[in-house]
Amino acid sequence: MPSARRNGRVAAGSAAPPFVLYVEGPRDRDVLEGWARRLAPPLARALAEVAVILGGCRPARAIEHFRVLRQRGAAERALCVLDSDGGSAESPAHGEPGLDFFTWRRRHIESYLLVPQAIRRSLRLSSQDVRIERFFRTSMPDLADEEALAQLDAKRVFARHGPLARALGSAVGVGRVARAMRADEMHRDVRELLDRLGRELGVRPRPEAAVRRT
Repeated sequence: MPSARRNGRVAAGSAAPPFVLYVEGPRDRDVLEGWARRLAPPLARALAEVAVILGGCRPARAIEHFRVLRQRGAAERALCVLDSDGGSAESPAHGEPGLDFFTWRRRHIESYLLVPQAIRRSLRLSSQDVRIERFFRTSMPDLADEEALAQLDAKRVFARHGPLARALGSAVGVGRVARAMRADEMHRDVRELLDRLGRELGVRPRPEAAVRRT
């Protein structure tokens, strides 16, 4: 039977490692792997093996899937990573021993990719190209305003035909932005999650990645 990782959806009969990472969709998985690759390539490879895609913000589905794995002795611990969706995210009615939840404080995981220089590097744009700075200056809230960023619909910003793509004349791949982001550009929420995943999977970041959290 194909694994939950390969077919991209939860399947209760799939083989599973002792630790499982539940994510909403393939983009979330790709972004997490991209960030992890910047800190420790072995962590990115480990995440690829343990990620299970829920197909949306479905914590109840993660609970159901993990319960079956625990009953079979196929998994001991799991973490479900969810967007906050501006405070409208579905909350599980009850939990399951060994399964924890991590909810981004900003609205979407894409909200943590709003780093102009990382976007520039992902597109290999010249430093003389001012379109990114113009977009952030005229169309985005202050990047230090966490309250505003907690409500911003970053999925729409990064959509294939969204405002950022229109401003730059090209779609911006979120996985590429994550892979282009330096460790010192990662938000403290991102580092907190990656540190936790590293501990769960027994992978330590490279020494040069132990930087100030911003």
